Amino acid sequence: MATPTVQVYGPAMSTAVSRVLACLVEKDIQFQLIPVNMSKGEHKKPDFLKIQPFGQVPAFQDDNISLFESRAICRYVCEKYGEKGNKGLYGTNPLEKASIDQWLEAEGQSFNPPTSTLVFQLAFAPRMKIKQDEGVIKQSEDKLSKVLDIYDKRLGECRFLAGDEFSLADLSHLPNTHYLVTATDRVAPLFTSSRKNVSRWWNEISTRDSWKKVVELQRSA
Repeated sequence: MATPTVQVYGPAMSTAVSRVLACLVEKDIQFQLIPVNMSKGEHKKPDFLKIQPFGQVPAFQDDNISLFESRAICRYVCEKYGEKGNKGLYGTNPLEKASIDQWLEAEGQSFNPPTSTLVFQLAFAPRMKIKQDEGVIKQSEDKLSKVLDIYDKRLGECRFLAGDEFSLADLSHLPNTHYLVTATDRVAPLFTSSRKNVSRWWNEISTRDSWKKVVELQRSA
């Protein structure tokens, strides 16, 4: 069997890497996941920096094309492989794409900052034997609650964030939320019980076959 031309560099446990993997599975694109041992500094070596100049993950290659930044990679995959897999993942007309983009921006600018902090403080700090910062946790919880109040209202108006079809806008929320719901009881209720529309949405997107496959990759890493 030929090696897939699409290569993703980084650990499946990374939230940004798993975002790209979920997109590739949704689009039914064969890929090769190439581990990067960040504890050994492999992401800072010259060869890696050629494809990811900031020394972060993921790095992405498709034939002779190199990209970084998970959301940009997902958009590229959807545009290049528009006729494969989930054809509507990034919309099929300008208005759909604009709606998806605005919620992707909301995820990146409003949702990601507090959830990334919480993922580190609640899921990773204990594993790394780093002391948790209660003040930072509380501040991030408050910020996240305000964002989810907006989401709950939106999800009372339509099935998914960008409309009535699952899209990149929803997919991009999967990695951070997965850690917050499964790794800690502290924040999980914000998604699973205190907001009925968010709860319904999370249950639906987190049980998609594509995300289940990514979770399996994380477990087998």
